[in-house]
Amino acid sequence: MTPIDLYTYQTPNGHKASIMLEETGLPYAVNVIDIEAGDQHRPSFLALNPNNKIPVIVDHDHDQTLFESGAILLYLAERSGVLQPKGLQALSKTLQWSFFQAAHVGPMIGQLWHFKVFAKDKLPYAIERYERETARILRVLDGELALRPYLVEASYGIADIMVWPWINALPQLGVSLTDTPHLQRWHETIAARPAVQRGLAVPALAHADA
Repeated sequence: MTPIDLYTYQTPNGHKASIMLEETGLPYAVNVIDIEAGDQHRPSFLALNPNNKIPVIVDHDHDQTLFESGAILLYLAERSGVLQPKGLQALSKTLQWSFFQAAHVGPMIGQLWHFKVFAKDKLPYAIERYERETARILRVLDGELALRPYLVEASYGIADIMVWPWINALPQLGVSLTDTPHLQRWHETIAARPAVQRGLAVPALAHADA
């Protein structure tokens, strides 16, 4: 089997793909796209993803190039048979929470990150807005996780991998999970998975030639 090429960087979106690859056990090769240096705007990368975002995978054995993390995770599940939603209900719920992550979790926490960390001018209105929206989203997740161990039924799956890296990034923004105990329990349970720990280490920037 030819290793799948993973184009990625140390971000929550990048970690979705590397965690899923570790969970599936599929062989893969890491290609560092240093988004801080502007690698995502190079013509060679734009040929893979015209939207200039990581992650991207190239599965040479099946002649497939995919971007958008949700599409990547569903493809890898189908490709490997690992964490594949079983039945229409499980697939529908997996898509529901994956779209929730793509539409709400990532964008809101990402905006909070921008205005709180990267913005030259720290605008109180913007920071407070995205802190409130992040807190609301955490309450939504906490309420669901009070009903079941994972986001879809009782089993760890794609939806959890979609959401988890963004929740894992919250301490860097000074956001605590103490007020959302079910979400905190879920986060700690997933953090203990060996494949998740390995996926978080990808790419190892200190040893990579970006």
